[in-house]
Amino acid sequence: MLDNRERFYVGIGIVAGVLLTLGFKDVYPDLERRFRRRMRRYSTTTSGRRVSQFWRGSVHLEDHTVAREGTTDVEIPVGIEGCIGNTPLFKIRSLSEATGCEILAKAEFLNGAGNSPKDRVALSIIKAAEDEGVLRPYSGDKIYEGTVGSTGISLAAICRARGYLAHICMPDDQAKEKSDLLLKLGAEVERVRPSPIISEDHFVNRARRLAAEHTASNDIPGHGVFADQFENEANWRAHFEGTGPEIYKQVGGRLDAFVAGAGTGGTISGVALYLKPRIPDVKVVLADPEGSGLYNRVKYGVMFDPKEREGTRRRHQVDTIVEGIGINRVTNNFEAGRELVTDAIRVTDEQAKAMARWLVEKDGIFVGSSSAVNCVAATKLALELGKGHRIVTILCDSGTRHLSKFWDQVGAVGNDDELSLDAVLNA
Repeated sequence: MLDNRERFYVGIGIVAGVLLTLGFKDVYPDLERRFRRRMRRYSTTTSGRRVSQFWRGSVHLEDHTVAREGTTDVEIPVGIEGCIGNTPLFKIRSLSEATGCEILAKAEFLNGAGNSPKDRVALSIIKAAEDEGVLRPYSGDKIYEGTVGSTGISLAAICRARGYLAHICMPDDQAKEKSDLLLKLGAEVERVRPSPIISEDHFVNRARRLAAEHTASNDIPGHGVFADQFENEANWRAHFEGTGPEIYKQVGGRLDAFVAGAGTGGTISGVALYLKPRIPDVKVVLADPEGSGLYNRVKYGVMFDPKEREGTRRRHQVDTIVEGIGINRVTNNFEAGRELVTDAIRVTDEQAKAMARWLVEKDGIFVGSSSAVNCVAATKLALELGKGHRIVTILCDSGTRHLSKFWDQVGAVGNDDELSLDAVLNA
Protein backbone atom coordinates (compact mmCIF):
# COMPACT_ATOMS: atom_id res chain seq x y z
CA MET A 1 0.00 0.00 0.00
CA LEU A 2 1.18 3.49 -0.85
CA ASP A 3 1.28 6.14 1.80
CA ASN A 4 -0.07 9.64 1.23
CA ARG A 5 3.28 11.13 0.11
CA GLU A 6 3.90 8.36 -2.42
CA ARG A 7 0.38 8.78 -3.80
CA PHE A 8 1.08 12.49 -4.21
CA TYR A 9 4.25 11.89 -6.27
CA VAL A 10 2.55 9.30 -8.45
CA GLY A 11 -0.28 11.71 -9.15
CA ILE A 12 2.16 14.49 -10.09
CA GLY A 13 3.94 12.11 -12.50
CA ILE A 14 0.67 11.08 -14.21
CA VAL A 15 -0.44 14.71 -14.65
CA ALA A 16 2.99 15.71 -16.06
CA GLY A 17 2.90 12.81 -18.53
CA VAL A 18 -0.57 13.78 -19.76
CA LEU A 19 0.45 17.42 -20.21
CA LEU A 20 3.64 16.50 -22.13
CA THR A 21 1.71 14.13 -24.40
CA LEU A 22 -0.92 16.76 -25.22
CA GLY A 23 1.74 19.40 -25.82
CA PHE A 24 3.83 17.21 -28.15
CA LYS A 25 0.67 16.18 -30.04
CA ASP A 26 -0.07 19.85 -30.77
CA VAL A 27 3.51 20.72 -31.71
CA TYR A 28 4.49 17.58 -33.70
CA PRO A 29 2.51 18.34 -36.91
CA ASP A 30 4.25 21.71 -37.18
CA LEU A 31 7.68 20.13 -36.60
CA GLU A 32 6.98 17.50 -39.22
CA ARG A 33 5.88 20.10 -41.81
CA ARG A 34 9.08 22.12 -41.20
CA PHE A 35 11.25 19.00 -41.52
CA ARG A 36 9.64 17.96 -44.83
CA ARG A 37 9.98 21.49 -46.27
CA ARG A 38 13.68 21.50 -45.37
CA MET A 39 14.26 18.07 -46.93
CA ARG A 40 12.56 19.19 -50.16
CA ARG A 41 14.70 22.34 -50.23
CA TYR A 42 18.04 20.47 -49.81
CA SER A 43 17.38 17.48 -52.01
CA THR A 44 17.02 16.77 -55.70
CA THR A 45 15.46 13.90 -57.55
CA THR A 46 17.64 11.85 -59.92
CA SER A 47 16.27 8.86 -61.81
CA GLY A 48 13.38 8.63 -59.40
CA ARG A 49 15.69 8.62 -56.34
CA ARG A 50 15.92 11.38 -53.77
CA VAL A 51 19.60 12.37 -53.34
CA SER A 52 20.94 14.70 -50.69
CA GLN A 53 22.63 17.90 -51.84
CA PHE A 54 25.34 17.27 -49.29
CA TRP A 55 26.18 13.67 -50.22
CA ARG A 56 26.17 12.38 -53.77
CA GLY A 57 28.53 9.43 -53.36
CA SER A 58 27.67 5.81 -52.78
CA VAL A 59 28.00 4.19 -49.40
CA HIS A 60 30.54 1.39 -49.02
CA LEU A 61 30.36 -0.78 -45.95
CA GLU A 62 33.62 -2.29 -44.71
CA ASP A 63 34.18 -4.83 -41.99
CA HIS A 64 36.95 -3.67 -39.66
CA THR A 65 36.07 -6.03 -36.84
CA VAL A 66 38.95 -8.38 -37.66
CA ALA A 67 41.51 -5.56 -37.56
CA ARG A 68 40.08 -4.32 -34.26
CA GLU A 69 40.34 -7.78 -32.78
CA GLY A 70 44.02 -7.91 -33.80
CA THR A 71 43.74 -11.12 -35.83
CA THR A 72 45.23 -9.77 -39.08
CA ASP A 73 48.87 -10.43 -40.00
CA VAL A 74 50.17 -6.88 -39.58
CA GLU A 75 53.96 -6.79 -39.51
CA ILE A 76 55.33 -4.27 -37.03
CA PRO A 77 58.86 -3.01 -37.84
CA VAL A 78 61.47 -4.00 -35.28
CA GLY A 79 63.98 -1.34 -34.29
CA ILE A 80 65.23 1.56 -36.34
CA GLU A 81 66.45 -0.90 -38.98
CA GLY A 82 62.83 -1.83 -39.63
CA CYS A 83 62.19 1.74 -40.79
CA ILE A 84 64.63 1.45 -43.69
CA GLY A 85 63.23 1.03 -47.20
CA ASN A 86 59.74 1.27 -48.71
CA THR A 87 60.17 5.02 -49.16
CA PRO A 88 57.40 6.85 -51.05
CA LEU A 89 57.55 7.86 -54.70
CA PHE A 90 55.87 11.16 -55.53
CA LYS A 91 55.45 13.48 -58.48
CA ILE A 92 57.35 16.76 -58.40
CA ARG A 93 54.47 18.95 -59.48
CA SER A 94 56.35 22.00 -60.77
CA LEU A 95 58.90 20.12 -62.88
CA SER A 96 56.23 17.79 -64.28
CA GLU A 97 54.01 20.70 -65.32
CA ALA A 98 56.92 22.64 -66.81
CA THR A 99 58.22 19.74 -68.92
CA GLY A 100 55.06 17.84 -69.78
CA CYS A 101 56.64 14.66 -68.37
CA GLU A 102 56.01 12.83 -65.14
CA ILE A 103 59.09 13.55 -63.04
CA LEU A 104 58.85 11.28 -60.02
CA ALA A 105 61.06 11.43 -56.94
CA LYS A 106 62.00 8.50 -54.73
CA ALA A 107 62.04 10.09 -51.27
CA GLU A 108 65.13 8.35 -49.89
CA PHE A 109 65.56 11.08 -47.27
CA LEU A 110 62.68 9.36 -45.44
CA ASN A 111 64.70 6.25 -44.62
CA GLY A 112 64.41 5.90 -40.87
CA ALA A 113 67.97 5.57 -39.52
CA GLY A 114 70.32 8.05 -41.19
CA ASN A 115 67.69 9.60 -43.50
CA SER A 116 69.37 8.85 -46.83
CA PRO A 117 69.77 5.95 -49.30
CA LYS A 118 72.95 5.06 -47.41
CA ASP A 119 70.74 3.49 -44.73
CA ARG A 120 70.15 0.61 -47.13
CA VAL A 121 73.87 0.29 -47.82
CA ALA A 122 74.99 0.49 -44.20
CA LEU A 123 72.49 -2.15 -43.09
CA SER A 124 73.45 -4.42 -46.00
CA ILE A 125 77.17 -4.13 -45.19
CA ILE A 126 76.62 -4.82 -41.49
CA LYS A 127 74.36 -7.82 -42.14
CA ALA A 128 76.87 -9.28 -44.59
CA ALA A 129 79.65 -8.93 -42.01
CA GLU A 130 77.45 -10.56 -39.38
CA ASP A 131 76.68 -13.46 -41.71
CA GLU A 132 80.41 -13.93 -42.29
CA GLY A 133 81.02 -13.96 -38.55
CA VAL A 134 83.37 -10.95 -38.51
CA LEU A 135 81.03 -8.80 -36.41
CA ARG A 136 79.76 -9.76 -32.94
CA PRO A 137 77.39 -7.41 -31.05
CA TYR A 138 78.58 -5.82 -27.81
CA SER A 139 82.07 -7.30 -28.14
CA GLY A 140 83.91 -4.06 -28.81
CA ASP A 141 83.89 -4.64 -32.57
CA LYS A 142 84.16 -1.36 -34.42
CA ILE A 143 83.28 -0.43 -38.00
CA TYR A 144 85.63 1.97 -39.77
CA GLU A 145 84.65 3.91 -42.87
CA GLY A 146 85.86 6.76 -45.02
CA THR A 147 82.90 8.85 -46.15
CA VAL A 148 81.84 12.40 -46.98
CA GLY A 149 79.02 12.09 -44.48
CA SER A 150 75.83 10.23 -45.32
CA THR A 151 77.19 6.68 -45.16
CA GLY A 152 78.91 7.53 -41.89
CA ILE A 153 75.68 8.86 -40.40
CA SER A 154 73.80 5.71 -41.43
CA LEU A 155 76.57 3.47 -40.09
CA ALA A 156 76.71 5.38 -36.80
CA ALA A 157 72.95 5.04 -36.22
CA ILE A 158 72.72 1.36 -37.19
CA CYS A 159 75.87 0.45 -35.27
CA ARG A 160 74.31 1.89 -32.12
CA ALA A 161 71.13 -0.10 -32.77
CA ARG A 162 72.98 -3.40 -33.29
CA GLY A 163 75.68 -3.19 -30.63
CA TYR A 164 78.73 -1.92 -32.50
CA LEU A 165 80.92 1.19 -32.50
CA ALA A 166 81.67 3.42 -35.48
CA HIS A 167 84.82 5.34 -36.43
CA ILE A 168 84.32 7.75 -39.34
CA CYS A 169 87.05 9.46 -41.37
CA MET A 170 85.84 12.33 -43.56
CA PRO A 171 87.32 15.28 -45.48
CA ASP A 172 87.39 18.50 -43.49
CA ASP A 173 85.83 20.48 -46.34
CA GLN A 174 82.43 18.83 -45.88
CA ALA A 175 79.53 20.60 -44.19
CA LYS A 176 80.20 20.80 -40.46
CA GLU A 177 76.69 19.74 -39.50
CA LYS A 178 77.50 16.25 -40.79
CA SER A 179 80.37 15.71 -38.38
CA ASP A 180 78.34 17.32 -35.58
CA LEU A 181 75.55 14.81 -36.20
CA LEU A 182 78.02 11.92 -36.23
CA LEU A 183 79.32 12.96 -32.83
CA LYS A 184 75.78 13.15 -31.44
CA LEU A 185 75.25 9.59 -32.66
CA GLY A 186 78.22 8.48 -30.61
CA ALA A 187 80.66 7.92 -33.47
CA GLU A 188 84.35 8.70 -33.35
CA VAL A 189 85.03 11.31 -36.04
CA GLU A 190 88.24 12.33 -37.78
CA ARG A 191 88.16 15.24 -40.20
CA VAL A 192 91.22 14.99 -42.48
CA ARG A 193 92.64 17.17 -45.20
CA PRO A 194 91.46 16.22 -48.71
CA SER A 195 94.09 14.29 -50.65
CA PRO A 196 94.29 12.06 -53.76
CA ILE A 197 93.16 8.46 -53.45
CA ILE A 198 96.75 7.30 -54.01
CA SER A 199 97.78 9.04 -50.77
CA GLU A 200 97.93 7.12 -47.47
CA ASP A 201 96.23 10.14 -45.89
CA HIS A 202 93.15 9.92 -48.08
CA PHE A 203 90.14 9.52 -45.79
CA VAL A 204 89.23 6.10 -47.21
CA ASN A 205 92.79 4.77 -46.93
CA ARG A 206 93.05 6.05 -43.38
CA ALA A 207 89.87 4.22 -42.36
CA ARG A 208 91.18 1.01 -43.92
CA ARG A 209 94.48 1.32 -42.08
CA LEU A 210 92.84 2.05 -38.71
CA ALA A 211 90.61 -1.03 -39.05
CA ALA A 212 93.65 -3.22 -39.67
CA GLU A 213 95.51 -1.68 -36.72
CA HIS A 214 92.53 -2.29 -34.44
CA THR A 215 92.36 -5.96 -35.39
CA ALA A 216 96.10 -6.42 -34.91
CA SER A 217 96.14 -4.77 -31.48
CA ASN A 218 95.96 -6.76 -28.25
CA ASP A 219 95.09 -3.63 -26.27
CA ILE A 220 91.82 -2.74 -28.00
CA PRO A 221 88.69 -4.84 -27.31
CA GLY A 222 87.12 -6.58 -30.29
CA HIS A 223 88.44 -6.05 -33.77
CA GLY A 224 88.08 -3.56 -36.60
CA VAL A 225 86.00 -4.02 -39.75
CA PHE A 226 86.50 -1.76 -42.77
CA ALA A 227 83.07 -1.13 -44.33
CA ASP A 228 84.61 -0.38 -47.75
CA GLN A 229 81.43 1.11 -49.25
CA PHE A 230 83.13 1.90 -52.58
CA GLU A 231 84.14 -1.68 -53.33
CA ASN A 232 81.85 -3.80 -51.13
CA GLU A 233 79.25 -5.60 -53.26
CA ALA A 234 76.77 -5.39 -50.41
CA ASN A 235 76.37 -1.76 -51.56
CA TRP A 236 74.86 -2.32 -55.00
CA ARG A 237 73.04 -5.41 -53.79
CA ALA A 238 71.13 -3.30 -51.27
CA HIS A 239 69.64 -1.33 -54.16
CA PHE A 240 69.17 -4.40 -56.36
CA GLU A 241 67.18 -6.07 -53.60
CA GLY A 242 65.41 -2.97 -52.24
CA THR A 243 65.35 0.29 -54.18
CA GLY A 244 64.98 -1.27 -57.64
CA PRO A 245 62.04 -3.57 -56.79
CA GLU A 246 60.30 -0.76 -54.92
CA ILE A 247 60.54 1.60 -57.91
CA TYR A 248 59.34 -1.11 -60.30
CA LYS A 249 56.30 -1.79 -58.15
CA GLN A 250 55.53 1.89 -57.55
CA VAL A 251 55.50 2.75 -61.27
CA GLY A 252 53.55 -0.37 -62.14
CA GLY A 253 56.30 -1.53 -64.46
CA ARG A 254 55.94 1.57 -66.67
CA LEU A 255 59.06 3.72 -66.77
CA ASP A 256 61.01 5.53 -69.47
CA ALA A 257 64.11 6.63 -67.56
CA PHE A 258 65.91 6.43 -64.24
CA VAL A 259 68.27 9.29 -63.33
CA ALA A 260 70.76 9.27 -60.46
CA GLY A 261 74.15 10.57 -59.45
CA ALA A 262 76.96 8.29 -58.35
CA GLY A 263 79.46 8.51 -55.52
CA THR A 264 80.21 4.89 -54.80
CA GLY A 265 77.96 3.95 -57.73
CA GLY A 266 75.88 1.49 -55.75
CA THR A 267 72.49 3.15 -56.26
CA ILE A 268 72.63 3.57 -60.04
CA SER A 269 74.16 0.12 -60.58
CA GLY A 270 71.82 -1.77 -58.27
CA VAL A 271 68.68 -0.12 -59.65
CA ALA A 272 69.86 -0.54 -63.26
CA LEU A 273 70.62 -4.23 -62.75
CA TYR A 274 67.09 -4.76 -61.44
CA LEU A 275 65.14 -2.60 -63.88
CA LYS A 276 66.83 -3.37 -67.21
CA PRO A 277 65.82 -7.05 -67.47
CA ARG A 278 62.23 -6.11 -66.62
CA ILE A 279 61.95 -2.89 -68.63
CA PRO A 280 64.44 -3.38 -71.49
CA ASP A 281 63.82 0.05 -73.04
CA VAL A 282 64.35 2.04 -69.84
CA LYS A 283 67.12 4.63 -70.05
CA VAL A 284 69.53 4.74 -67.11
CA VAL A 285 71.16 8.17 -67.00
CA LEU A 286 73.99 9.39 -64.78
CA ALA A 287 73.71 12.85 -63.21
CA ASP A 288 77.26 14.08 -62.67
CA PRO A 289 78.56 17.28 -61.04
CA GLU A 290 81.51 19.40 -62.06
CA GLY A 291 84.94 17.83 -61.59
CA SER A 292 83.75 14.23 -61.62
CA GLY A 293 85.27 11.75 -64.06
CA LEU A 294 82.20 9.50 -64.30
CA TYR A 295 80.64 11.61 -67.05
CA ASN A 296 83.57 10.82 -69.35
CA ARG A 297 83.56 7.20 -68.24
CA VAL A 298 79.97 6.80 -69.45
CA LYS A 299 80.19 9.02 -72.56
CA TYR A 300 83.64 8.08 -73.83
CA GLY A 301 84.76 5.03 -71.90
CA VAL A 302 87.65 6.76 -70.08
CA MET A 303 87.84 8.49 -66.73
CA PHE A 304 90.14 11.36 -67.63
CA ASP A 305 91.82 13.08 -70.51
CA PRO A 306 93.25 10.45 -72.91
CA LYS A 307 96.82 11.50 -72.13
CA GLU A 308 96.40 10.51 -68.47
CA ARG A 309 96.57 6.83 -67.61
CA GLU A 310 93.44 5.84 -65.71
CA GLY A 311 93.91 5.67 -61.96
CA THR A 312 97.11 7.74 -61.76
CA ARG A 313 95.70 11.26 -61.76
CA ARG A 314 97.39 13.28 -59.01
CA ARG A 315 95.84 16.71 -59.30
CA HIS A 316 92.64 17.52 -57.38
CA GLN A 317 89.25 17.54 -59.04
CA VAL A 318 87.40 20.78 -59.69
CA ASP A 319 86.35 22.40 -56.41
CA THR A 320 82.60 21.74 -56.48
CA ILE A 321 80.17 22.50 -53.66
CA VAL A 322 78.20 19.33 -54.42
CA GLU A 323 78.66 16.62 -51.78
CA GLY A 324 77.95 12.91 -51.94
CA ILE A 325 78.23 12.29 -55.69
CA GLY A 326 80.99 12.61 -58.24
CA ILE A 327 84.31 10.79 -58.14
CA ASN A 328 87.53 10.51 -60.11
CA ARG A 329 88.19 6.81 -59.91
CA VAL A 330 86.61 3.55 -60.96
CA THR A 331 84.82 1.61 -58.20
CA ASN A 332 83.55 -1.96 -58.20
CA ASN A 333 80.06 -0.77 -57.37
CA PHE A 334 79.84 1.62 -60.32
CA GLU A 335 81.42 -0.88 -62.70
CA ALA A 336 78.88 -3.53 -61.64
CA GLY A 337 76.18 -1.74 -63.65
CA ARG A 338 78.13 0.68 -65.86
CA GLU A 339 77.30 -1.10 -69.11
CA LEU A 340 73.60 -0.52 -68.39
CA VAL A 341 74.06 3.25 -67.96
CA THR A 342 72.99 4.60 -71.32
CA ASP A 343 73.91 8.29 -70.98
CA ALA A 344 75.31 10.96 -68.68
CA ILE A 345 74.34 14.59 -68.05
CA ARG A 346 76.74 17.17 -66.64
CA VAL A 347 75.34 19.58 -64.04
CA THR A 348 77.11 22.74 -62.89
CA ASP A 349 77.16 24.12 -59.36
CA GLU A 350 75.14 27.13 -60.49
CA GLN A 351 72.45 24.91 -62.00
CA ALA A 352 72.30 22.84 -58.79
CA LYS A 353 71.91 25.96 -56.64
CA ALA A 354 69.22 27.37 -58.91
CA MET A 355 67.31 24.06 -58.87
CA ALA A 356 67.49 23.87 -55.06
CA ARG A 357 65.97 27.34 -54.89
CA TRP A 358 63.32 26.40 -57.49
CA LEU A 359 62.23 23.30 -55.55
CA VAL A 360 61.66 25.34 -52.39
CA GLU A 361 59.96 28.21 -54.24
CA LYS A 362 57.62 26.02 -56.28
CA ASP A 363 57.12 22.86 -54.25
CA GLY A 364 58.34 23.42 -50.70
CA ILE A 365 60.94 20.67 -51.20
CA PHE A 366 64.12 21.32 -49.22
CA VAL A 367 66.95 19.04 -50.34
CA GLY A 368 70.73 18.83 -50.45
CA SER A 369 73.15 19.34 -53.30
CA SER A 370 73.15 15.83 -54.77
CA SER A 371 69.34 15.80 -54.94
CA ALA A 372 69.41 19.15 -56.75
CA VAL A 373 71.88 17.72 -59.30
CA ASN A 374 69.57 14.74 -59.86
CA CYS A 375 66.60 17.05 -60.48
CA VAL A 376 68.51 19.21 -62.96
CA ALA A 377 69.53 16.11 -64.94
CA ALA A 378 65.99 14.66 -64.81
CA THR A 379 64.58 17.95 -66.11
CA LYS A 380 67.11 18.17 -68.94
CA LEU A 381 66.32 14.60 -69.92
CA ALA A 382 62.57 15.27 -69.84
CA LEU A 383 62.95 18.18 -72.24
CA GLU A 384 65.13 16.03 -74.48
CA LEU A 385 62.69 13.09 -74.54
CA GLY A 386 59.60 15.24 -75.04
CA LYS A 387 56.20 15.28 -73.39
CA GLY A 388 54.48 12.21 -72.03
CA HIS A 389 57.47 10.34 -70.64
CA ARG A 390 57.92 9.08 -67.10
CA ILE A 391 61.21 9.65 -65.27
CA VAL A 392 62.26 8.61 -61.76
CA THR A 393 65.08 10.23 -59.81
CA ILE A 394 66.38 10.15 -56.24
CA LEU A 395 66.01 12.74 -53.48
CA CYS A 396 68.93 11.71 -51.31
CA ASP A 397 68.87 13.82 -48.17
CA SER A 398 67.46 16.94 -46.58
CA GLY A 399 68.94 20.39 -47.03
CA THR A 400 69.45 20.56 -43.27
CA ARG A 401 72.74 18.70 -43.76
CA HIS A 402 73.97 21.28 -46.23
CA LEU A 403 73.23 24.56 -44.49
CA SER A 404 76.79 25.72 -43.86
CA LYS A 405 78.12 24.99 -47.35
CA PHE A 406 75.70 24.40 -50.22
CA TRP A 407 72.71 26.34 -48.87
CA ASP A 408 74.96 29.12 -47.64
CA GLN A 409 75.79 29.74 -51.31
CA VAL A 410 72.25 29.22 -52.56
CA GLY A 411 71.26 32.26 -50.53
CA ALA A 412 67.91 33.45 -49.28
CA VAL A 413 64.73 32.07 -50.77
CA GLY A 414 61.85 34.47 -51.31
CA ASN A 415 58.75 34.67 -53.43
CA ASP A 416 60.52 34.94 -56.76
CA ASP A 417 57.66 34.76 -59.25
CA GLU A 418 60.06 35.56 -62.07
CA LEU A 419 62.14 32.41 -61.54
CA SER A 420 61.88 30.38 -64.74
CA LEU A 421 62.98 26.88 -65.65
CA ASP A 422 65.14 28.28 -68.45
CA ALA A 423 66.93 30.43 -65.92
CA VAL A 424 67.57 27.36 -63.76
CA LEU A 425 68.93 25.23 -66.61
CA ASN A 426 71.04 28.03 -68.05
CA ALA A 427 72.45 29.20 -64.71
